[in-house]
Amino acid sequence: MQIVETANQGLKRAYTVKIPAADIAARVDGEVKKMAPQVRMPGFRPGKVPVNLVRKMHGPALHQEALQTSIREAMDQLVRDNKLRPAMQPTIELGGGYEEGQDAEIAVALEVLPDVAAPDLDGLKLEKLVVPVTDAEVDEAVGRIAGGQKRFTDAEKGTEAKDGDQLIIDFLGKVDGVAFEGGTAQDQPLEIGSGRFIPGFEEQLVGAKEGDETTITVSFPADYQAKDLAGKDATFDIVVKSVKNPGEMVLDDEFAKMLGLESLDQLKGLLRGQLEQETAGLTRTQMKRALLDQLAAGHDFDVPPSMVEAEFDQIWQQLKQEADGEEDPAAAMAEIEAEKDDYRKIAERRVRLGLLLSEIGQTNNVQVTAQEMDMLIRQAAQQYREADRQRFIDYVRSEPLAAAQIRAPLYEDKVVDFLFDKADVTTREVTKDELQAAIEADGDTAGAGGHVHGPDCDHDHDHDHGHDHKPAAKKAPAKKAAKAAEPEAAPTEAEAKPAKKAPAKKAAKADDVVAADEAPAKKAPAKKKAAAAD
Repeated sequence: MQIVETANQGLKRAYTVKIPAADIAARVDGEVKKMAPQVRMPGFRPGKVPVNLVRKMHGPALHQEALQTSIREAMDQLVRDNKLRPAMQPTIELGGGYEEGQDAEIAVALEVLPDVAAPDLDGLKLEKLVVPVTDAEVDEAVGRIAGGQKRFTDAEKGTEAKDGDQLIIDFLGKVDGVAFEGGTAQDQPLEIGSGRFIPGFEEQLVGAKEGDETTITVSFPADYQAKDLAGKDATFDIVVKSVKNPGEMVLDDEFAKMLGLESLDQLKGLLRGQLEQETAGLTRTQMKRALLDQLAAGHDFDVPPSMVEAEFDQIWQQLKQEADGEEDPAAAMAEIEAEKDDYRKIAERRVRLGLLLSEIGQTNNVQVTAQEMDMLIRQAAQQYREADRQRFIDYVRSEPLAAAQIRAPLYEDKVVDFLFDKADVTTREVTKDELQAAIEADGDTAGAGGHVHGPDCDHDHDHDHGHDHKPAAKKAPAKKAAKAAEPEAAPTEAEAKPAKKAPAKKAAKADDVVAADEAPAKKAPAKKKAAAAD
């Protein structure tokens, strides 16, 4: 086999690889000899079919398989001999006019990962903004639970309903005199003043009495989730079947026991822990953004254009989906188009940060354990029907690229945690509003989302993007592609061979399409709620 480098510019490489016809033919001969004893043909005893007939029957298929195997082995040798680290799957083209019996010449083009110097982690300084949970917040949380545990008792006959009372009603909704889907319910409980129904619905039932029959007119909000009802006027024919008054809820140990706990103090302790966990998540987001900003400010190196393009495509697809959900999709898309260059810069920054975090993780032996990986795979399998879960698990365990995209988010979290431990961290107490404001202020930088690119990985997978935003001076489009959640990691080194097809479509990712006949059906969605409930 002959390998010749034809291009070496920046991170781009190109090669021609010539595979001798004799090597391919020898591989075919070996397969024919292995197959011959198992071939059955009328007129011949089992295992006695002449080799030339076996070759005539199966030769084309065996040659194609031998050619593909030879190309894969050639790619392995190319990567190994030249110590390459492909950034994405290489482009491989077989020379035109190739026929059996000829040398196979393939053209290979790829981009390699840059050499990233291990960063000096001394001098990392971070401020940790913490939000103490107050007794008042805990009491408010207890009150919310109590509100959901209200007990209602039948009111005296003739009682007029007021705020806080519960009605049991039947209703039939119509638009232009025609009943619409989801607009009918029987024995529907409605607490007046709860705000659960569309605006104007509950207010018109103040003063209603048991046995009343009435018709009310309301307007569905312009942004109502059912597009065929959004902004339209509707009437609801209502029968009031009963009026109920709320009972007094005493917040004591008996209330806690009703919830399955031992005491009110235990309930408050659990709620305090939940509130602390919520604010801890916001604190981590704020610290992570500050950390990534420091790393981005201190490092600048070339990144593979193919990786930037793949990352940009992820952002762009999400932006397009969000624009489609706006009131005026065309206007939202025009606004996004005007800022396309900004989003491409965000994609470049993400890739650079991902490579940098990858270098930090590998240099410092950050790893995801086999037990952690098994847990991640099983969690990912839960999005499929029970009958398909094992097939998904088997696929991920046999396909390194699929495993890489599942491992990546946890790998990133571990690298970030490692950096938190290395940093000089000062703590400052703030309110929740101040913490949220700090996060939003960080979001107005040129983007601090990063994807960790762990070892033995590839980039072809979906991201749930982090907090990257355009500069504050620009008006943001209707919804940012870069959400407020922490960025998800992406793996890095693509193996120089084609990946297998996934056995199933991944959930909720528009640009990861698998043939429909390979995709197991997902769980059925829950039934729609009555349209009157907002």
